[in-house]
Amino acid sequence: MPIYEYQCQNCDHKLEVMQKMSDEPLRECPECGRPELVKLISAAGFRLSGSGWYETDFKSGNKRNLAGDKAEKSEKGDSPAPCGAESCCPAACSE
Repeated sequence: MPIYEYQCQNCDHKLEVMQKMSDEPLRECPECGRPELVKLISAAGFRLSGSGWYETDFKSGNKRNLAGDKAEKSEKGDSPAPCGAESCCPAACSE
């Protein structure tokens, strides 16, 4: 179930409520009791991870952007740059 944020237009009280998408929006403020709650719009916070998503299934070769790949390379000492950096910058690399 999604979590919705509400704010009272009368007393500015804010609250979060877990509701079904089909539920009617809340109207009465639990703080002041007036029917002046409005639903706020906020960004959803989630990340699709694991097998079965674009990062792992539809990208190929060096185009993958997986967090585990970087950790494995640094543990093995494999680096694409001769100086040991993650990527080579000719201005910073003396080798």
